[in-house]
Amino acid sequence: MMKKNRELLILVIVTLVLLLNLVLGVHSAEKYTRHDFPNDFVFGSGTSAYQWEGAADEDGRAPSVWDTYAHDGYVHGGQNGDVACDGYHKYKVNRNDGRGPVNPKALEFYNNLINELISNGIQPHVTLHNFDFPQALEDEYGGWISRKIIRDFTNYADVCFREFGDRVSYWITINEPNVFSIGGYDQGNGPPHHCSPPFCINKSKRGNSTTEPYLAVHHILLAHSSAVRLYRTTYKEKQNGFVGISVYSFGIFPNTPTENDILASQRARDFLIGWIMEPLLLGDYPTSMKKIAGARIPTFTNRESKLVKGSYDFIGLIHYTNANMADNSVVLENDLRDFSADMAVFMYTPDLYANAEYPVEPWGLIEELNHFKLNYGNPPIFIYENGQRTASNASLQDVSRVNYLKAYIGATLDALRNGSNLKGYIAWSFIDLFELLDGYDSSFGLYYVDQNDPELKRYPKLSAKWYSWFLKGGRSSVEAIELEKDPSHVSNGHFFD
Repeated sequence: MMKKNRELLILVIVTLVLLLNLVLGVHSAEKYTRHDFPNDFVFGSGTSAYQWEGAADEDGRAPSVWDTYAHDGYVHGGQNGDVACDGYHKYKVNRNDGRGPVNPKALEFYNNLINELISNGIQPHVTLHNFDFPQALEDEYGGWISRKIIRDFTNYADVCFREFGDRVSYWITINEPNVFSIGGYDQGNGPPHHCSPPFCINKSKRGNSTTEPYLAVHHILLAHSSAVRLYRTTYKEKQNGFVGISVYSFGIFPNTPTENDILASQRARDFLIGWIMEPLLLGDYPTSMKKIAGARIPTFTNRESKLVKGSYDFIGLIHYTNANMADNSVVLENDLRDFSADMAVFMYTPDLYANAEYPVEPWGLIEELNHFKLNYGNPPIFIYENGQRTASNASLQDVSRVNYLKAYIGATLDALRNGSNLKGYIAWSFIDLFELLDGYDSSFGLYYVDQNDPELKRYPKLSAKWYSWFLKGGRSSVEAIELEKDPSHVSNGHFFD
């Protein structure tokens, strides 16, 4: 017992030293410029299709699972993406209904969009699946709970690689399979809204929360590896591109320095991140998951394990905030458990469904990057989403967003200097969007969209001006309040003029 307590004390001391180093590291990178990063380090900002396009029923666009979910009233206030930022009419975007002939208007739009980006010196990074897929496939066979989707997703990826791969070098197959599967197939707080009693949030009675989250991720990993294999065998030699997958990550910390909470923190990391990363790295799920979930978690065949293992050129990391984990292992005594119960933790994190600002705690990002470095072979990483949430309003003086970006880009630089294999930082989001958790109630955009204007006019916020200043070589230490008082410190707010 004394030896056990001594080991725990050492672990706590190491944790405290690490946190101290992280805090000091962030402080050391407060004053930096774009030129402190490698020349090939990528900066940018992101959007996503359903959140931006609109024109939900035009030019042959068929419904997706997000159309169904939003119109069934599960987004706050009955909001939906029918119009969103009206990207269709401003940039002409479209999709098909999941299978069959490719919609030529979709190809035309994306070809035009990609060409326009490249002509303006912007390198596109494309995600094939972002929480959304055709409703027709959900109706036909249940979407990601069926192995049939592996073939359909691979065929979809084949079209994209063939049509756009001569100009697109970086592909993400599926965004956040961990969060997508928990929300869509366990808790029912996202499409396709599967959840079985007694685990339901939103009164869904479809699906099976005890098995479907595991099944969905299993098929996602198989579809991802199938698409990667297709790219490597058919397109890689000619196009010289790279294919990865994105993982949602909190900064994960024990709620207290007790042994139970430290173990709970590790268990949460296995269930949230190891669930995706260990099959990619080792060809199988974490031992803790297999022990707890038992027969409910699918088994890879030897061939599938070999296909999944190593099926990535880089990892996309999605990170916004931190979470403290407390032990709740008593629930493992229950015979009936869903994925969340299997994880057996109390998770303390900012309310993901509110519009309150995230705390600025960039040491959590450094900790996660350090974990990927030490435990997952230090893969090439692009931070594909990171940004500050605010309530939606017409104020363009988003000082808190500037302060958040300054801190987290500084943390990115610290992690890079500490050996993390970082390749880029993409702020979320370029423009105010239909947010998947709370519609138009919250805002992440660097540009404001006036939803009361029939033309949905865009306006640069202070954060857009600061980001532009930084990308053009300005020192990060220029204060947001200074920019607010004297905009002459920056250009007219356009990123790439």
